[in-house]
Amino acid sequence: MVYSAFTLISRVMGFVRDLAVTYFMGASATIAADAYNAAFAFPNLFRRIFAEGAFAAAFVPAYARSLEQDGEEKADILAADAMATLAAATLAITVVAELTMPWLMRFLIAPGFARVPGKLQLASTLTMITMPYLPCMAIYAHLSGVLNARNRFILSAGAPILLNLWTLFAVLPAKSPVLAAYYASIGVIGAGVSQAALLWWGVRKSGARVDFRMPRLTPEIRRLVLLAVPGAIAASATQINIFISGILVSQVNGARSWLAVCDRLYQLPQGLVGVAVGVALLPRLSRAVHAGDQPQAQKVIDDAMTFSLALTLPAAAALIAMPYFLIDGLYTRGAFTTVDAHQTALALQQYGWGVPAFVLAQLVNRTFFAQQDTRTPMRYGLISVAANIVLGVTLFHFVGVAGIAAATSGAWWLNVLMMGFTLARRGLYAPSPSALSHLARLLAASLALGVMLALAAHFRLQIEAPLAKVRLGPLHAKEIAVLGVSVLAAAVYPVLLILSGGLSVAEMRAALRRRPGEAPSEPLP
Repeated sequence: MVYSAFTLISRVMGFVRDLAVTYFMGASATIAADAYNAAFAFPNLFRRIFAEGAFAAAFVPAYARSLEQDGEEKADILAADAMATLAAATLAITVVAELTMPWLMRFLIAPGFARVPGKLQLASTLTMITMPYLPCMAIYAHLSGVLNARNRFILSAGAPILLNLWTLFAVLPAKSPVLAAYYASIGVIGAGVSQAALLWWGVRKSGARVDFRMPRLTPEIRRLVLLAVPGAIAASATQINIFISGILVSQVNGARSWLAVCDRLYQLPQGLVGVAVGVALLPRLSRAVHAGDQPQAQKVIDDAMTFSLALTLPAAAALIAMPYFLIDGLYTRGAFTTVDAHQTALALQQYGWGVPAFVLAQLVNRTFFAQQDTRTPMRYGLISVAANIVLGVTLFHFVGVAGIAAATSGAWWLNVLMMGFTLARRGLYAPSPSALSHLARLLAASLALGVMLALAAHFRLQIEAPLAKVRLGPLHAKEIAVLGVSVLAAAVYPVLLILSGGLSVAEMRAALRRRPGEAPSEPLP
């Protein structure tokens, strides 16, 4: 629960940061928002690949095994060599990107920006500012894996809060959308340095001695790279799909920003639930697999999947049932217009039905990783990327930006189904009858919640009318209404869970005390 608490704080702060960014930069009315979102997305693509499980998924089991079999000194040498290799690789990527950014932006990242005067140049400059964030995040991700292997999760979950704080405070003094974009990009660099420094301090306090050194391709590092590269490709499939979506929509002014707003909302369950359970799941699942304890491995995955979907399905129901109610109530202000809200809501609704797949993919990937099989998820990840490209181009032609979101959701359900069938065919995992019963009841509770939220969205004007003259600080009628409905839904859903039998009161209490697969929380080092 400690990991989720810090992850939740980070996501809430990220939401506040996004409110400030959309307020100052807007979306379709300026060139600044799309340029900034493209500049942040490129290094962030690698941040999510490395920081949210790919390299860590290969490194953590190897480091944990070395700790147990070889002792701390040799394990820390492995960690130091791995960090040196990772830092050198990301520094090389950064240098190449800095030197070629105008061409990368024009021909790869956002070719459609060339249609708007000044937009391509601004995006190139901002991306050159943000690129050093990449090696900082590579070091952060690696040190996070060291702490996770030592059953220390707090700093890994809390460090992203620094990104939100740096960006938020950087953008506040801006007097124009373009200045806001420059200030926010500079804030990203400050965040990267401070996050890496915080994790370095945490690792030292934990007793590990992971020192900086020149990279060495030792046999252990070569084996780790062979495991990590397929895992990185597999775990990055979501981010590659998002990147491809950005390329396709770059020809529509404001579309990149619409998808960035969607990204914050639909990836909230993935970041809060999927990553948190997955990071804590991997060490426990790896121990069960190495011990040959199949019943324990089955129970760990069943519990993690049930708990994850208990939190993910209602989020999906909300995004499908009331997307415009959410976007308009939360974002429409300043330079972010009603037109932007409508277009964002259309895309968000299509992302909604993909949310369970985004979270399930985190868990299924780690089931393969625990078997030290990174090639199978890589292969299926590449298939899902190909499917996303074909669906994205086709649907974008017929229905516009919302088609990009629908293609991403469809591709991820395809990915999860392929991996799930493979696990079952190999006899590694299939949901138990008890887990399937729980999932059916969870689905029933979430459908009931979705109906309630759809009715709230339909009668939105009637809900807001009595609140027309109410002010709670900066909150007006539409903000109060969407927050009130959200709070009511959060209160009603546990009741629906209990009535449907999706989760019992005892199971809820057990989940709140200790998450499936999560190590006991420890004090800050």
